[in-house]
Amino acid sequence: MRLRGTTAAALWMTGAIASFSLLAVGVREVSATFDAFEIMLFRSAIGLAAVTLFLAATGRMAAARPRRMGLHGLRNLLHFCGQVTWLHALTLLPLAQVFALEFTSPLWVILLAPLLAGEALTRRKLLGGLIGFAGVLLVVRPGVSGLHGPGLAAGLACALFFALTSLITRRLTRTEPVVAVLFWLNLMQLGFSAVTVGWDGTWPTMPEAAQIPWLLVIGATGLSAHLCLTSALGAAPASVVMPMDFLRLPVIAIVAWILYAEPLDAAVFLGAALILGGNTLTLQGGRRGLTHRDAASKLTPS
Repeated sequence: MRLRGTTAAALWMTGAIASFSLLAVGVREVSATFDAFEIMLFRSAIGLAAVTLFLAATGRMAAARPRRMGLHGLRNLLHFCGQVTWLHALTLLPLAQVFALEFTSPLWVILLAPLLAGEALTRRKLLGGLIGFAGVLLVVRPGVSGLHGPGLAAGLACALFFALTSLITRRLTRTEPVVAVLFWLNLMQLGFSAVTVGWDGTWPTMPEAAQIPWLLVIGATGLSAHLCLTSALGAAPASVVMPMDFLRLPVIAIVAWILYAEPLDAAVFLGAALILGGNTLTLQGGRRGLTHRDAASKLTPS
């Protein structure tokens, strides 16, 4: 039974890794024309259409009825900020470094959970956080890496926003199905995107024929990444899934090396390994690991 669960999780994580990687490449391909807010506008519109069609086709529209809208609004606003900063970081930093910084999100949860969720900060969690922080320093290498400060700030900010989203999602999904979370996520983020894009009275130019497939990829992979990650966490414990999720880093590093001639940086790999080790240490000792409930907030690019 365990083998079957692990095998299923591995297959789902293969889909998640492919989705996250395609999403990052799609963003790179259209970022010369559209900024992060405009990309979110297209992505949210595509995601909303897909989720609505799914709910209608399966007769589950009632699952998305409005409930706990205040909590939905707060969660989706924080997630919108996380998505925008993540998209912005992708245009400024090597793809592997963005993914490595994204792995710090569970470390933020460790620090914020005692304040916002009343969870105890145990010695194991504190040790895991310190190991993860050492990994962050290796990835960022202040004053040594020569990388853009705004990009690093955006990468760390997105992890913080995703951590806050995760804490709220734990509460929200106690009563709300995942499809409802996805529906209101895309609907509200479409509204946030429309406001931010149209703030100066201008709207994005219509995408060219060559950009439309990439925008569709961005919208589709955002949803498929969430679906695959959630399914993997449902098939196997988080302590099994998280090391698989770490494979996103070498995969995106190789993709970026092939497509964009970005160097394969050993320090980023080592730093990310420390971050993973810190996250895994807290999972093995905590009563609450990263569960399918947290996966809804890891739309990290979803």
